[in-house]
Amino acid sequence: MTSIRNTDPRAPVRRGKDPLGQSLPPYDWDRAPWNRWSFQNIDACVRTDTIARGAQVLDWAEAPQDLTTLCFEGHEGAAMTLGDLLGGYVDGFLVAHRGRILHESYHNGMTRQTRHLLMSVSKSLTSTAAGVLIGRGAMDPDAPATEYLPELAGTGWAGATLQQVLDMTTGVRFVEDYDDPDCDIARLEYASGWKPEPAGAAPGSCPDTTLGFIRTLTECEVPHGARFSYRSIETDVLGLMIERVSGMPLARTLSDLLWAPMGAEQDAYVSVDRDGTALADGGICATLRDTARFGQTMLDGGRAGGRQVIPEAWIKDVRHGDHGRFDDQSREFMPNGRYRNMFWIRDVARPVHISLGIYGQFIYADPERELLVTCLSSWPEALSDSGHANTMRAIDAIAAELG
Repeated sequence: MTSIRNTDPRAPVRRGKDPLGQSLPPYDWDRAPWNRWSFQNIDACVRTDTIARGAQVLDWAEAPQDLTTLCFEGHEGAAMTLGDLLGGYVDGFLVAHRGRILHESYHNGMTRQTRHLLMSVSKSLTSTAAGVLIGRGAMDPDAPATEYLPELAGTGWAGATLQQVLDMTTGVRFVEDYDDPDCDIARLEYASGWKPEPAGAAPGSCPDTTLGFIRTLTECEVPHGARFSYRSIETDVLGLMIERVSGMPLARTLSDLLWAPMGAEQDAYVSVDRDGTALADGGICATLRDTARFGQTMLDGGRAGGRQVIPEAWIKDVRHGDHGRFDDQSREFMPNGRYRNMFWIRDVARPVHISLGIYGQFIYADPERELLVTCLSSWPEALSDSGHANTMRAIDAIAAELG
């Protein structure tokens, strides 16, 4: 089966138990074409825990504009409009400028109330919970990771600091190839409760919890701090550290530290393993507006509803902290970019920070232009040069239009 675009005659998403009229395949339920349904129905696919909203909802002013006719040059050189981008595999798209929503649209059956899988945008939410704890003095970026999770003493993380976990500069070996069914990320999918055991694995050979899997990662490729290498497992280690410090499940901690204080409109949720450990690296599901609220809170210096929710020092460190040790693969992706505290820095010359997830999840925050763009999608490919380029070029066209 092939993925159906939003502009195709058939409805891309079919509501109900059986997406697209068929049962979900156990290994590929989160891949195309199934992701056009599953990303909006993760709680029907795996175990989840609730990230509760608070009593107060902070809403936004709205000043709608028609941005769909904005033109830009697409990845293949042809002229495109924002409307063309939205006609592909976008599920929700929101633009806010100077704190007002200018554009908010839903596609592929998504609504304002739908919780959508954020994939690795979850990393920025998880790391920011750590940022709040750092601001309260409960965590120290320079402290050994083992101080917060003693089980790491027997793993490759022995000797690494919390900051190295936040920046993905530990030397731990972890292979993240989304097309390899027998690599570390596939074993993590089993351990975290997402998938059956990898097809080539001997029965019982894979740990069936996230912490159990982390304990098997004992090899380092380079000394800690020597290089950046994008590895999702670092966020799962961070999530467990946060749970130990807070004394609560990650979902409750995220609710208390971020979701409720920033005035979320809806509960979010996060997938959990057999022990109830959250998949911190990519399992959070939230509405488009609430995902954007997190980005807007970052844009507003960490303030929401007149209170300081995220420490201003954390936000400054994301934008201006030590952004060294980018690797060659990442330079191809962002030639002058960096990675800090589980946020992507598009260009070290400007304080733009981006939260990214595979299959087309974006929070783009430009504090100088007071511009926020949030995009939730279900691309056919996990990593798409054209999908990423077209989304970023659309954002640049929006920024140019708004000045």
